[in-house]
Amino acid sequence: MDTPFKKEKIQEELAHLAANYFQEESSKKSLITVTRSVMSDDLGRATIFFTVIPDKEEQEALAFAKRREIDFKNYAKTKGRIGRVPYIIFAIDKGERNREKIDAALKDS
Repeated sequence: MDTPFKKEKIQEELAHLAANYFQEESSKKSLITVTRSVMSDDLGRATIFFTVIPDKEEQEALAFAKRREIDFKNYAKTKGRIGRVPYIIFAIDKGERNREKIDAALKDS
């Protein structure tokens, strides 16, 4: 049985690997910041969340990330220390974007 500690360590490792991957492979038209990764309970699927600056480049960055999901999985196999790499899904972190907007609104008031 997998422990919560193992799941947490794999999530951290995947987020770190994704950050490095985007730094190496992205076009530098935007800043892609990995915020977290979330794994399914069976450790078979991982969603890696990220934000993009500037906001207007979000959809292009998401399209890039989705095109590169298999390439990233291969990257994680060679660079990571997690054993079996789960199915990878990239997604925009809407929660982080909303938190940033709330923080900005509070500063303005």
